[in-house]
Amino acid sequence: MIDGTLRGEGATVNVEIRRRRFASVVGADIEFERIGTGYLFTEGPLWHPHERFLLFTDIPGNCINRWSREQGVTTFRRPSQMANGLTYDRRGRLIACEHATSRVTRTEPGGAITVLASHFDRKALNSPNDVVVKRDGAIYFTDPPYGRVEFYGVPRPQELTFQGVYRLEPDGGALTLLVDDFDRPNGLCFSPDERRLFVNDTNRGHIRVFDVGPNGTLTNGRVWAETQGEGKGVPDGMKIDSEGHLYCTGPGGIHVFDPEAACLGVIRVPEDTANFTWGDDDLRSLFIAASTSLYRVRVQVPGRPVF
Repeated sequence: MIDGTLRGEGATVNVEIRRRRFASVVGADIEFERIGTGYLFTEGPLWHPHERFLLFTDIPGNCINRWSREQGVTTFRRPSQMANGLTYDRRGRLIACEHATSRVTRTEPGGAITVLASHFDRKALNSPNDVVVKRDGAIYFTDPPYGRVEFYGVPRPQELTFQGVYRLEPDGGALTLLVDDFDRPNGLCFSPDERRLFVNDTNRGHIRVFDVGPNGTLTNGRVWAETQGEGKGVPDGMKIDSEGHLYCTGPGGIHVFDPEAACLGVIRVPEDTANFTWGDDDLRSLFIAASTSLYRVRVQVPGRPVF
């Protein structure tokens, strides 16, 4: 499934520069390499910083795929319970959000799967979507209902009356509802010092930020930025690089903001983009999950390792 670097034709990727600093963060121009294609809907890219491979999900394909330079794309897990967002905990164990089961799970070193969360207040979660782990081991995840509709999940009635953001105690302890006033909470990421948590809302087209308390709860929620522009795309995947620049999918591709919420520009992706992550040894390769394909581009400022 390796296609190589895309040049010319209709697939050429460009950048929309809104502020000069974009060139020093991303680059004045970029080339896209398509390293996999033919999927139904890619999501959840996750780089293993020690073993040097990438995992990514194909939600409707019910599969977690694995990519490495040596082996290309291979199957990591099928069925995946229509897994979406992935991350690692502080011990390098895989944490997955499952659309088909409405669960957050952890894969143990021997391969066994532990259910960390499936219900709140005795009702099934909607469909956990994206997930991050704080340095203290606490797990934060969003819970929109996308996994309860055709194609992206298993059609079934929603049991909860809200779409929330949750916190799990380290190692899968108590589940706490942090915020319940989102329309469609989706991507989330911590600031580098973990004093703030960013959460985007797909339907409202904006990014909110919250202060993180000593006990891990969230306060003072406010709109931080909006993703505005032309082209297909909505707020979905979201991450922060090593210098505090926030990347978020949106109209046209991936929007890049500085730490003060000014939009520096947009990486214009050839397909509708759901998520991304940094990888390779220098963490300057941006792996992008875009509908039917997985792409890679090189950027100037590296990302941050997951653990």
